[in-house]
Amino acid sequence: MSRDHGPRRPRRLDKCALIAASATALSVTASGCVVVHGEREVLPATTRAEAAKVLQEFTSAYNAADKAYDASLDAEHTTGALAAIDSARLEAGRANNPDGNASHTPLELTDAKFTIPKKAGWPRWFVADAKGNKGGDSRWLLVFTRHGLEETWQAAYLTLVAPGKVPEFRTDRDGWAEAVPANTTDLAVPPAGLSKAYTTYLKDGGESFADGSHTSSWRQLREKRAIRPGLVTQFIDEPLTNDDHAPLALRTEDGGALVFFTTRHYEKQTAAQGTSVPTPNKDVLALTDGEIKQSLTMEFVSNQIALDPADGSGDGRVSVLGRVQGLTSAKGE
Repeated sequence: MSRDHGPRRPRRLDKCALIAASATALSVTASGCVVVHGEREVLPATTRAEAAKVLQEFTSAYNAADKAYDASLDAEHTTGALAAIDSARLEAGRANNPDGNASHTPLELTDAKFTIPKKAGWPRWFVADAKGNKGGDSRWLLVFTRHGLEETWQAAYLTLVAPGKVPEFRTDRDGWAEAVPANTTDLAVPPAGLSKAYTTYLKDGGESFADGSHTSSWRQLREKRAIRPGLVTQFIDEPLTNDDHAPLALRTEDGGALVFFTTRHYEKQTAAQGTSVPTPNKDVLALTDGEIKQSLTMEFVSNQIALDPADGSGDGRVSVLGRVQGLTSAKGE
């Protein structure tokens, strides 16, 4: 576990850096330098103090980017699904408001709780669970990751969850959480397969997922929108698991897991001859290439948080607790 590295940009480690951690396995070289083999040792991802600092730095960068509609101001602090969603939102905002966000209200995250897994290898990651001044009473859950001691912590996932829906996590006597391997077989659906299972469910239905606003209700809404007078809407869903879109899972107290995962979705609207696609709002237009004549194809990235039960427990259905989706591009034809 590294100690805090000071300002926002990490400094290179001193030649004889001391990396302190509770119950950390250390080896001492002949020169007296302390070395941590982070690739092999089972270590907490960070300290609770550093996690709090990371959340504060992210919030400051996020607010600066939102106020100026400038994606470069928080690019160092985001990655994965959140980066894709956030950068597109800021791009559209700047296109329509070159002078910045006149309605900017700073995001405030309070009552923060940190769940920090103890694991070997990279990436290291942890979860911040905080109360936000936006999104009603929902809790803001952010997953921060990094791939090396000299890298900046980046938020890869952001989801909003209703109060009381965040489960209890399994922890050791020191309070460190347990990261669940992506290919584990002791859950209803391995985290590595959850993105594909979800997109398959959205297309074909089935019994893998519990009913809810992000599952059965979303499928019903799509069915209603698929065919309307003069307009056909097609939906295509794809798993997204590469690089920092990879799923991350924490063991829950009941033996299941809370899983963060990403998907990509396409929505194509095609107008009948003699009619036209409804004019989209200005933010969609700002992200649209080509001229909208008979069709508009929109691409979205979505990140979800789900309760994946232990294999053989209950009804075996995965419950999607929260989902944040954002338009990333569009094409008119």
